[in-house]
Amino acid sequence: MSKINSPRKGSLQFWPRKRANKFLPSVNWSTIKKDSTKGLKGFICYKAGMASGFVLDNTPDSMTKGKKIIIPLTILECPKVKIFSVRFYKNGKVMKEVLSKNLDKELKRKIKFAKKESENIEQIKDFDDVRVIIYSLVKVSGIKKTPDLSEVSLTGNLEEKINFVKANLHKEISASEIFEKGQLIDLRGLTKGKGLQGPVKRYGITLKSHKSEKGQRRPGSLGPWHPARVTYRAPMAGQLGMFTRVVYNNKIIDLGKVDEKNPSFKNIKNYGDLKTDYILVRGSVSGPSKRQLLITAPFRETKKQAKLNYQLIELR
Repeated sequence: MSKINSPRKGSLQFWPRKRANKFLPSVNWSTIKKDSTKGLKGFICYKAGMASGFVLDNTPDSMTKGKKIIIPLTILECPKVKIFSVRFYKNGKVMKEVLSKNLDKELKRKIKFAKKESENIEQIKDFDDVRVIIYSLVKVSGIKKTPDLSEVSLTGNLEEKINFVKANLHKEISASEIFEKGQLIDLRGLTKGKGLQGPVKRYGITLKSHKSEKGQRRPGSLGPWHPARVTYRAPMAGQLGMFTRVVYNNKIIDLGKVDEKNPSFKNIKNYGDLKTDYILVRGSVSGPSKRQLLITAPFRETKKQAKLNYQLIELR
């Protein structure tokens, strides 16, 4: 008879298990030190769906090198973004914030604008970091009208960051200007929301005997007599899904603008047609279709993922 093994159910790495406050999570940009992107360290995208990619494997030392294989791909739509404001930091705190001019009217659905005009960028001095708040021009894609906003760090030294802000303050920035084919990226976002669920589905506990008196789909004991309370470690019913998660080291298989001749990006289930730029990523990412995600430069690259080399032939 094999050894009975029953590890504790439900990871305490993710606690408390409650709904996230916002769709696009905050990022500790100081941990993402590698300047593998151009200008922005992050970008807002939207999950369209999944497809099967027919690719040629050119990975060195791969068992299928030189062969045509099928891999799962996630289609991400990446409408262009614009800079909403520029934040100047001093000792880890926001010192000044400069709003961009000629902002889109859809932003008024999301936030309230200050009545007084902001300062000029060139007038601000004595700061140690510069970040920008970007917003997506999602209305072009037809998903919704209200744009999403997120604070994003910049690559390079202080002078290069200021030059990037001055050059792109009133311009539209596309994903192809930031990322390139074959690059590794991290994707941050929320998982699919499933509402109130019991402990069996939420923590994976085993069902009790059918002769059990007080229910099958619940824990046998909620804890000892003392301490006279139920601890947070006891598997209880509660919220499942809508949790912030990060999918590390996703390989960009292809990216570019949607071509009208390409039928692969039309009539995607629960999404519709792609109308703006796209990124094809190997594997799956969190969230349902139309979920907003934040693409960032990789937190920690792995050699195994970095050496993958796939040449896209077609989508199926």
